[in-house]
Amino acid sequence: MVLHSKKATRRHVMALGAAVLTAPAIRSAHAQAKTLVIGGSVPLTGAAAETGLNVNNGYITAVSYINDVLGGVEIAGDKYKIDLKLFDDASDPARATTLIQRQIDEGTNFFLGSFGSNIVLPTAAITERAKKPMVQTGGGSDAIFTKGYKYIFGMFPRATRQFAATAAMFKSLQPLPQTYSVVWTNDAFSKTAAEGVRLSCDAAGFKRIEGYELPAKPTDVSSVLGSVRSTNPDLLVCVMHDQNSLLVARQMVASNTNVKLLFQGLGPQLASFREALGKHSDYLCCSTYWDENVPFKDKFFGDSKKFIEYYKTKFTRPIAYHVAGAAACIETYVLAMQAAKSTDPEKVRDALAKADYETFYSRIKFTPEGDGDELLMGGMIGQVQKGKLEIVFPAAAASAKPLYPQPTWDKKA
Repeated sequence: MVLHSKKATRRHVMALGAAVLTAPAIRSAHAQAKTLVIGGSVPLTGAAAETGLNVNNGYITAVSYINDVLGGVEIAGDKYKIDLKLFDDASDPARATTLIQRQIDEGTNFFLGSFGSNIVLPTAAITERAKKPMVQTGGGSDAIFTKGYKYIFGMFPRATRQFAATAAMFKSLQPLPQTYSVVWTNDAFSKTAAEGVRLSCDAAGFKRIEGYELPAKPTDVSSVLGSVRSTNPDLLVCVMHDQNSLLVARQMVASNTNVKLLFQGLGPQLASFREALGKHSDYLCCSTYWDENVPFKDKFFGDSKKFIEYYKTKFTRPIAYHVAGAAACIETYVLAMQAAKSTDPEKVRDALAKADYETFYSRIKFTPEGDGDELLMGGMIGQVQKGKLEIVFPAAAASAKPLYPQPTWDKKA
């Protein structure tokens, strides 16, 4: 297990409560009379590990700050420290469900989500049956929020509602794009996200040229890129996870497949993605749900700048919005428990359903189905400019203006 921490010794990891499947979870070194156990799994290894590590590190950052800096939190007159019990699910849904069921059997009442709708969906089914809340920043598929579940809460709007801001950004570009194509992978999140792209872009008046479905784990996209070259859409929208976005971008470069703008929902927000693609990452656009300059305040860290400052004392990995979203999951739990004046899971669930809290990450408010409010918790649009991710939409949050159209791959500096 690799946490990329400045203090990532075995002792440090154990003190924070993170463990792999083969080892029992270790209680916090700061255990007191009142202990609040929060369990879950995260992909520290396997296909989703790149973002899974970010989610993991966000959870750990918030818990460490609450325990070590604030000395715990007060709930209904009692002081609590958080005992974080996370296990590596290795990006495997079957492994994740086994881990969650085991923790329920051991008496854990509160859960954090893994990364990826393909893992969040089956684990949410287990916590739902047990009537245990799950707050998560890793799954946005509509399927998670359309089954009538009452105990699952997500930090993003559901997938079909996530693209409205991007379509609005497209309409602000000059010269105005006319056509688009969309590419997605055959997984729970990407399929529904692609439907959101079609709904939003069609409603915005863009002409859809083509839609392409790739396997869940593609290894070659040359036939799709051949079609893109022949149809020549102004905009190419790719909705898939980070590693697949990188594959598409690399093969576009290699095959000299050019469009006026390439939007990749996940990928360019990661420093590792930008480093892997080098100069070719410039001009790429993506969704992002948090930036260090957002103006929100909270009772824990104070603001985003202080969150980042503390995070850097723990980890060397570049920060990304999933880190902040994960930390906000912890804060949201605490705020709900304080509002409920209880650590009873059903009372906490009811408080989460009524949540309207400000955190350094966002204003936290959920729909009746449990996903993030599409206006309060919807995404911003980032664009890579000179290797750095700049916010280009909405204008009120923008750190730079969008650059359009992008030069051909061979003309990027």
